[in-house]
Amino acid sequence: MKYEEIKINQVYEAERKITSQMVESFAEITGDKNPVHLDEEFASHTLFKKRIVHGMLSLSIVSSILGMEFPGPGTIYIKQEVKFLKPIYIGEKITVRITVKDKIEEKSRLILITQIIKEDGSLGIDGEALVLFKS
Repeated sequence: MKYEEIKINQVYEAERKITSQMVESFAEITGDKNPVHLDEEFASHTLFKKRIVHGMLSLSIVSSILGMEFPGPGTIYIKQEVKFLKPIYIGEKITVRITVKDKIEEKSRLILITQIIKEDGSLGIDGEALVLFKS
């Protein structure tokens, strides 16, 4: 994709299913072994009632889509603001929605709305990213 082809209000969506293996690998890589993510018994006694996905793992999926799919290879994250609104559960299918909010032509930058929609249609994560994209 070329920078010139990207339009304001353009939307890109991708679906993913977050597995237990992804959560366990993320915990191992980062060292975040909070039992709310890894221990079903522990998690059953929390307000979530079952294991939840690391918020940053969910956001990492957004990063992978930005860098590999839309806008695509060469995308450089500059800034990300994020609100974690609802937990994402292990085994849940999510939709990552990227919406082009604005373009900063002279710097080849994009302001993107970054959202994760849960399987039930509710918004799990809402954010805004600034990326550099030179095609």
